[in-house]
Amino acid sequence: MNKITVKLEDIKAQTQKALVNHGASERVAESVAEAVKVAEAENNKVCGLYYLESYCNQLKSNRVDGSVMSEVKKPSNSSVYVDAKNGFAQPAFAAGFEMAVRTARENGICLFTIAHSHTCTSMGFFTSQIAKKGLLGIGATVAPACVSPPGGNKPLLGTNPISMSVPSKNNDVAFQFDQSTSAIAIGKIRMAASNGESIPEGWAVDKEGKPTTDPNKALEGSLLSSGGYKGFGFGLMAELLASALTGSLSSVNAPPLKTTEGAPHDL
Repeated sequence: MNKITVKLEDIKAQTQKALVNHGASERVAESVAEAVKVAEAENNKVCGLYYLESYCNQLKSNRVDGSVMSEVKKPSNSSVYVDAKNGFAQPAFAAGFEMAVRTARENGICLFTIAHSHTCTSMGFFTSQIAKKGLLGIGATVAPACVSPPGGNKPLLGTNPISMSVPSKNNDVAFQFDQSTSAIAIGKIRMAASNGESIPEGWAVDKEGKPTTDPNKALEGSLLSSGGYKGFGFGLMAELLASALTGSLSSVNAPPLKTTEGAPHDL
C-alpha cells in the first residue's frame, strides 16, 4: 500500500478551503479545520479527515449552519451556556471559552454547556484547551443510539464519549483520556465494513443480540459498552450530563450523523 505524507498545516488549509467552498464562513471554517488538524496529528482517524466529506455535504444540504453566530449566556455565577443554533460545535465552544475560563477561576468551577450543535467528534479537542489554561477539563457528549444495554439487542445509548484532560505545571496537558463509552467508536466499525475487514468479538452484537465479528451485521445490530454494565453506566451518565441538562436531543432521538439529508444533529 502506498502512503503519502501531508503537512498538518496543509491539512488545515485544505480543510478550511473545502468548508468555505461548501458554505461555511471563514471564521467557522478555521475553527473546524483546526479540530481536523489536531485529530490527524493525534492519529485520531475517525475524527479527522474522515469527517470532512460529511461536513461539506451537510453544509450544502443545510443540515448544519456554517455561518451562524452562537449565543452565549451566563445562567448562574458558575455556569456558561452556549446555544450553537445548529451550527458547528467548535466555534460555539470558542465563543464561550474565555468566559468559561474566567468563571472557573472566579468560582473554582464552571459548568460549560454547548447545546444544539453539530457533532463535536473528538471530546479531547475541547478538554485539552481547558487543561492548557491550567484547569482540569472533564467533558461528555451524546450520539445517535447504537449501544444496547448488557444482555439486550435494542440500541438505547450512543457511543457517548467522555474525556478528561489534566494540566501540567507549564499549562500544557499532563495526561488525557478521550474515549467512547462503547467498546469501540462506531467509525472504526464503519471503516472495517468499507475495507472488507472483520472486527474483534466483544465490539458488537447482531440484530438478534448474538456476538458478531462481521462489521455489517454489527451496524445492523448494536455496539457493546466498554466494560459491560460499568461502561453502560458511564454512557448513561454522559447522556444525562450532555442531553438532559442541556436541552439537546437524547441518543434515541438523535438523527444519523453522516447522512447528507435530514434534521440537524441538535446535540
